[in-house]
Amino acid sequence: MELEIWWLLGIPLFFALGWIAARVDIKQLVSESRTLPRGYFKGLNFLLNEQPDKAIDAFIEIVKLDPETADMHFALGNLFRRRGETERAIRVHQNLLSRPDLPQEQQVHAQYELGMDYLKAGLLDRAEETFNRLVDTQYGVQARRALLEIFQREKEWDRAIESARGLQESGAGARQKEISQFHCELAHDALVHMKPDEALALLDKALQTDRNSVRATILTGDALLSKGDVEGALLAWRRVEQQSVPHVALVAQRLMDGYRAVGRPQEGVNLLRSYLAEASSIDLIEVVFKAVVELDGTDAAKKLVVEELRRNPTLLGLDKLLEVRLMDAPKEIWEELSMVKNLVHGYTAKLARYQCSHCGFKARQFYWQCPGCSRWETYPPRRTEELNVMN
Repeated sequence: MELEIWWLLGIPLFFALGWIAARVDIKQLVSESRTLPRGYFKGLNFLLNEQPDKAIDAFIEIVKLDPETADMHFALGNLFRRRGETERAIRVHQNLLSRPDLPQEQQVHAQYELGMDYLKAGLLDRAEETFNRLVDTQYGVQARRALLEIFQREKEWDRAIESARGLQESGAGARQKEISQFHCELAHDALVHMKPDEALALLDKALQTDRNSVRATILTGDALLSKGDVEGALLAWRRVEQQSVPHVALVAQRLMDGYRAVGRPQEGVNLLRSYLAEASSIDLIEVVFKAVVELDGTDAAKKLVVEELRRNPTLLGLDKLLEVRLMDAPKEIWEELSMVKNLVHGYTAKLARYQCSHCGFKARQFYWQCPGCSRWETYPPRRTEELNVMN
């Protein structure tokens, strides 16, 4: 009985203590909110309502009233940069760095933001200089990533390799694929300048870094061909199948030309037809179709296209079928068939695109590095319509 009385007496006490604690918290919150400028809440409200112009105006007023507000400078600078007003963003962050009382941590932060401003503005020399000063700070990983982007933009592939390796060693993730691509870029430049031996040495490094680098294998064949070693080039290009069957479409024309050069065109056609049975592709069909017309005649080419169209019904395949039908169409239907062919071809021209799997950027030609997002190896070696049919 006495225990129940104590509980009854304790309930009001606990209630009173909770009420006092709540009042203290509310007073503290009100006190802190009064110390913040009204413009801060206005700017925040504009940001939440996706009105960046008005948010910038509100934050500018805060900075005018209280120039010591470093956080406002950072917010303002980021807003300017996002809007593309890089000159104003640069001035904001330079103004921060000119303050002698700025704590060391915020100085480093301001330097990083200034480097990002320079990078956004395309002032790559200044950006590189700024990020180099940050490599040994808490912004080291971000600085190395930015430097890697700069070196890729400037096509300084040796420095890009060094930077990517530095990122790997800092624990920022694997970079083998990119390093292999950088070696391929150097090898491509060597081939352009007729230095096949130098290219082969670089491609060996690329394959050591990434054994599945299709591009390195293709370029190895190109380098051997430039030395006059056609058989060696054919062996290299055939290795693409072991790395990625869909990518054989990228070397189909090279293979066919190589087999013609060594006097074995039928062997080339047979090889490509075996690839076609394993991984159908409109680009592969295009090469095989022309070779079959040349070696086996129009009827064999018709049969090839019809079989592929049945296996993979696409407008791109239909366009190829109409092309072969026009080769020996009677005069009375030739004009109508030609009109249908032109209509279909006009539409398929829009579908015959490669598409980046990361950003969706579409292009007529195949790229190892996406022009849209600058990522490597994000283009599947098939056209968009073929991918839609497969999915």
